[in-house]
Formats: sequence, structure tokens, C-alpha cells
Amino acid sequence: MKSDDILLANRLADAAGEAIRPFFRSGFAHEAKEDASPVTEADRAAEAAIRRILDAECPRDGIIGEEYGEKPGTSGRTWVLDPIDGTVSFMAGRPIFGSLIALMEENWPVLGVIDQCINRERWVGAAGYPTTLNGNAVQTRGCRSLSDATLATSGPQYFTQHDGDHFMALAAKTAHKRMLFGGDCYNYALLASGHIDIVVEAGLKLHDFAALVPVIIGSGGMMSDWSGEPLHADVSGHVIAVGDPARLEDVLEALQCDH
Repeated sequence: MKSDDILLANRLADAAGEAIRPFFRSGFAHEAKEDASPVTEADRAAEAAIRRILDAECPRDGIIGEEYGEKPGTSGRTWVLDPIDGTVSFMAGRPIFGSLIALMEENWPVLGVIDQCINRERWVGAAGYPTTLNGNAVQTRGCRSLSDATLATSGPQYFTQHDGDHFMALAAKTAHKRMLFGGDCYNYALLASGHIDIVVEAGLKLHDFAALVPVIIGSGGMMSDWSGEPLHADVSGHVIAVGDPARLEDVLEALQCDH
């Protein structure tokens, strides 16, 4: 991982934030995509701003973006973009969405940014570096047992009945009175900073999780799919993040699900 890549990722996040902020709690056009999820002017403006920089400065790198699809590359490197992860929160005026920017090398995430441009909070994780929040190193917290764990997920509506049953089996073994719904990528940022213990989700796409992996790993946590496989470009979208790596096997056992 080159320090120049980290500097570039920060510039990409700056560009996304500048595109998003004028729309927040303001008037903007929006529509439903084919999967019924919403997309706004701000989503598209932010991704377009990032792509302009990458096209000019890294023309050989591939790009995979939620709003404008895939541009194949020839360098073995791919930037993965979700300009607003948590569009529903953005539309509701809740500053817990984030811009996700990842760099993948040979299908593995090596650099990730979670940027909350309204609160001006930015988590950066990169292979070989500690994860930082606004330049200061952060660390996940220890968790003695599942019964002590604060569990978070974006929402029950994103699970199928099958996956939801398994999630609730896990939830019953955690401190379920403290369970959190909502938050999207912001939950993972809070986990990296030691405020949440476990995040579990299903149905995520590559642009939803690629940036999260370096952030979580660099802060001392772990991520995997529901079978325990490390996250890369070809895994399913069933995702686990734990702040204390010692709890991963407990989470896998509690989910009792083979994907």
C-alpha cells in the first residue's frame, strides 16, 4: 500500500463530500431503482465527482460504482465506490450515512474510507497502517462474551425470513436490549472506534462492504461472511464484523447458517 493511494482516497472523499453537502436537508430529485432502493441527485453527483478524478489520474485502474457501473481496468487495481451508503438516512436528514471508497488489488480490499461529510468524520483503513478517525488512530474494544455484546444491523427489512431467523438466534444471545437498527456503514465505523461490538447483515453488494474491511481490520477487528470466509470480491453479501476477534467463532455458531 502506497501512501500516495491514501492521499488520493482522501481527496476522493473530499470531492464526494463537497458534492453531497449542498443537497443535505435541501431539495433534491430522487427516484427508485430497479430493486426499489432510492437514488438521489446527491448519490450521482458524488460518484461523478470521484470518477472525474480517477479517470484523470488513474486511467488504468478499474472502477466499480453503485450508480454508474463498472469500468474495466488493466492495472490489477479497482476502485469500488458507494457515494452514499445509507441513502434512506440521507433523504430523512439523518447524518449517519457515509461515502464508501475502497481500493482492491487482485480482488482483495487493501484500502477503505468511510466518510461522514456532515459530521466531518472520516475513518481510513489501509493494509499495513492503523485505522484512523480524522487522523487519530482508533481501536475496537474487547468483548468478554456474546451476552455482553452490542449488536447492530441496518434493519430487519433487509433480511429474508430465513436469514432473519438466524440473525434473531444470534440477537437472543447478545445484549439484545441494546441492539441497534439503522446506521448502514456508520455502524462499522462506530465498531472500529470501540462503541459497538458486532454488526451482522445480509444481501450486501461489493460496493457496500469493500471499504469496510480495511477499516475494521486496521482497528483490530475482523470481518467474514456467515461461513467464516474472509471478505473478497467473490463472497456472498452475508457479512459479519466483530470488534473482538475472539467472538467471531461465537457469532458463527450462534448464526448456525452455512452460506
